[in-house]
Amino acid sequence: MGRILVTGAAGFIGAHLCQLLLARGEAVVGLDNLNPYYSPALKQARMAALTGKAAPGAFEFHQLDLADSDSVLAMVAARPDIDRVVHLGAQAGVRWSLEAPFAYTAANVTGHLTMLEAMRRSEGRIRHMVYASTSSVYGSRTDGAFRETDRVERPASLYAATKLAGEMMSKAYTDLYQLPLTGLRFFTVYGPWGRPDMAYWLFTEAMLAGRPIQLFNNGNMRRDFTYVDDIVAGVAAALDHPPAGATHRTYNIGNSNPEPLMEMVGLLEELLGVRAIKVMKPMQAGDVPATFADVSAMQRDFGWQPSTSLRTGLTNFVGWWRGYFK
Repeated sequence: MGRILVTGAAGFIGAHLCQLLLARGEAVVGLDNLNPYYSPALKQARMAALTGKAAPGAFEFHQLDLADSDSVLAMVAARPDIDRVVHLGAQAGVRWSLEAPFAYTAANVTGHLTMLEAMRRSEGRIRHMVYASTSSVYGSRTDGAFRETDRVERPASLYAATKLAGEMMSKAYTDLYQLPLTGLRFFTVYGPWGRPDMAYWLFTEAMLAGRPIQLFNNGNMRRDFTYVDDIVAGVAAALDHPPAGATHRTYNIGNSNPEPLMEMVGLLEELLGVRAIKVMKPMQAGDVPATFADVSAMQRDFGWQPSTSLRTGLTNFVGWWRGYFK
């Protein structure tokens, strides 16, 4: 049986995906650079929780930076049992891309190219790569559901532009080298073991400490909040159904039910038992007022359907939070 390489394995989605793959009997090679964008201790704790449950020999981890192309290519070449890839490793965060732009080109452009080259050089051994894109490629929109056929030439942030560059490079590599590739545009993923830079985490932390929360665009935001278990089920479904022949495909993967930001705040107030001190702020540069996924293509091709309500997902997150932080 071959192994699945998961980049960004110590990340929020990556760790959940590794857990799912291991639970179904797959062998996994995890890769992550454990960078300090947020606490490496959280990433290490995810890995500890993961390796503690893995069967002997089923999971191995490599601390490598995707922008270090030579090292990553050498590792992949030395592992002839790697036959599938889920490429989740990236520099995330719209707002930080305003402060550290070169981190985004290194991770999301050079890093993505590294994985395309690893697949090309495998000469067919790697039979499918699923990679992470983002809903941010759609730019600033309020005109209904985002569809894969919509034009995406106006990304609102450098982060979005680098992820769109990954999609364009993938299309070029499919045309040039006949690589079977599937890109997934993620919509606002949340849940246990989440990212500390995301709103639900920041709000929870601030509310429990009695600090105010900042609500951008005066709180008039809507997000297609998508629970992490639904996301990784969709990633696995896409991985299990490679395209016929040398094809590049792009899919939305979201809850297809945009919720007002204030609804999330109200649920957190209820679940945490505290009132939020709200500070209204203008829209931040690079942000968008709404996200809304049309997921009919995922449903049609993979039979995938999100099933977790925002209330259930936040309940699970708060339960995890209280256990993790005691």
